[in-house]
Amino acid sequence: MAGIAAASEGAAPARASTPAVVHRRVSAAAVLVWGLIATGVLAMAVPLVMTAYISLFRDAVVVFPPSGYSVSWYARILEFPRFGDALGTSLRIAAMATLGSLALGIPASLALVRYRFLGRGLLNVLLLSPLTVPGVVIGLSIYVLVVETEIATEVPLIGSDLVLVLAHLLITVPWVIRLCVANLVGLDRSVEEAAANLGARPWSVLWRVTLPMMRQGIVAAALFAFIVSFENIEMTLFLIAPGQTTLPISVLQYLEYKVDPLVAAVVMVQTLVIAGLLLLLDRYVKLSRIV
Repeated sequence: MAGIAAASEGAAPARASTPAVVHRRVSAAAVLVWGLIATGVLAMAVPLVMTAYISLFRDAVVVFPPSGYSVSWYARILEFPRFGDALGTSLRIAAMATLGSLALGIPASLALVRYRFLGRGLLNVLLLSPLTVPGVVIGLSIYVLVVETEIATEVPLIGSDLVLVLAHLLITVPWVIRLCVANLVGLDRSVEEAAANLGARPWSVLWRVTLPMMRQGIVAAALFAFIVSFENIEMTLFLIAPGQTTLPISVLQYLEYKVDPLVAAVVMVQTLVIAGLLLLLDRYVKLSRIV
């Protein structure tokens, strides 16, 4: 009995030290995670802060330190080369891509959530797969396809708005589906069943019950699709018509020849508008649920 007691007394410190070891491991993992998060935030925030800082320079040439600071560059944004045309093209393409993605994404999300059918999983993967492919690869592939199709059919397709909008649908539809599916999963289906039991036809249930309940998800999907299309530059570079340009491409072309506070002011205004839309989006669907 004495030996057993001694053995148990010798084992007690080992058991007592185990929680401390686990605690140290958890602490080390937490430090690593927070370190990675801080690195990511700095990687995104530093360029943005520097852009905002440069947009306040008074000099026409970016020099450090600046001779002074001014907000006059923001008042001269309309002087940016082809600013109006580029902004109009971006808004037009983004609006058409948003409407098209809603027309395709809402029915697809309803089918994925409300019905069970053969190939449902494959369809879900297929609809979301464009998010895993780099935009440059998609843009180049579509450009080659359009060129070959135009040669074979002699139908003018290169540089048309139709081709550009269809290309943007590849990246906007998956986001619409993700947002609408996230919204549909949280809805109470008993309301739809009650409407059907009271004699409402399926189209009436969809139009008067389901879609109104999805209103928040639809608004969020429309805003996100608009932002994704408006900001796209990889595919648009391959598919934009000669002589036309979007706002992101216009900024890129301007930076090839000149760097001054005017382009920084344009970028900051664009960033603030996008940030405002994202904050509005977050009021409808929390980004942490879908990203």
